[in-house]
Amino acid sequence: MMKTELTRRLKIEYPVLQAPMAGGPTTPDLVAAVSNAGGLGSLGAGYLTPEQIRNAIREIKGKTDRPFAVNLFVPEQPSTPDHTIAEMNGYLNKYRLDMGIALNPSIPKFAESFDEQAQVVLEENVSVFSFTFGIPPKNIIQSMNQKGIVIVGTATTVVEAIALEAAGVDAVVAQGSEAGGHRGSFLASSADTMIGTMALVPQIVDHVSVPVIASGGIMDGRGLVASLALGASAIQMGTAFLASMESGAHKAHKQKILSSNEDATQVTTIYSGKAARGILTGFMKDMSNYEGTIPDYPIQNALTRDIRQAASHVSNPEYMSLWAGQGLRLAQDHAAAEIVKQTVEQAELLIKSIGHLGERS
Repeated sequence: MMKTELTRRLKIEYPVLQAPMAGGPTTPDLVAAVSNAGGLGSLGAGYLTPEQIRNAIREIKGKTDRPFAVNLFVPEQPSTPDHTIAEMNGYLNKYRLDMGIALNPSIPKFAESFDEQAQVVLEENVSVFSFTFGIPPKNIIQSMNQKGIVIVGTATTVVEAIALEAAGVDAVVAQGSEAGGHRGSFLASSADTMIGTMALVPQIVDHVSVPVIASGGIMDGRGLVASLALGASAIQMGTAFLASMESGAHKAHKQKILSSNEDATQVTTIYSGKAARGILTGFMKDMSNYEGTIPDYPIQNALTRDIRQAASHVSNPEYMSLWAGQGLRLAQDHAAAEIVKQTVEQAELLIKSIGHLGERS
């Protein structure tokens, strides 16, 4: 049921992909559970060291023999002056004081080596390689192609989708503005674009020949049917799985998702330097008064890491980055397999009911 060109290429039963949420939510248990349920689990590996990625991949393979994806962040070249970084680091001391952690910490490593991370994906022969924030170098895409690894890129505009297709991807994730977490924008002209999923998906479908995966605000079978009607070949859901039993999201994060409404999220750059949608926190409110320049991603992400980690340690959600999409009122704390099952069953019932309506008309 609901087989598409993409599901056949990915060798999965249902056109349901679990979003690759970096930072902890996508545990090997979650990835394997979604894949075992007939969807495509995805490891958000952007912040992991090459060795951590290798270990996670092998753990997932020990829990499932079905395809799954590994997602990486295409590196960006920040251009923030040293004095701007120093000013931000000093300003953040007031939050460190509140959290009882060391002031004026040395600035940590900004990001892992993308080449080394990608090499692990190649060596471990993962079924699907997905990426966000840009387009990888040609040699990496060529190496993935030679291995028969399916390549999936992320776009927030038609122009980005066209660029991804030209680079040789096998499918494009159309990320609408409703999506939780970081925006996948990578072209300068689209940095501030906030196109909704329903508007974005059919426009990308009309301008690329590769399959399109709808993402952003999709939480159940209704979103799946709507996305297929818009021309998408599959959906990608993140927030729908954040509060699941297998999710590695912090307990306080899960509680916030389950108790918040659709108007609870905002797009902010204060946690990482890159636009990301999350539940409004005290940190977001207070940092809105900052008059200086916020350092680029991933510098700002590194600068706030100690504060976020300390907040997680004491379960203080007001300093945590509570990434979530606008569909969070529909989130459930069920097992991941049950979420996949409910999504597919609801979609199948809707398709049948639509067919009956057509017969009566």
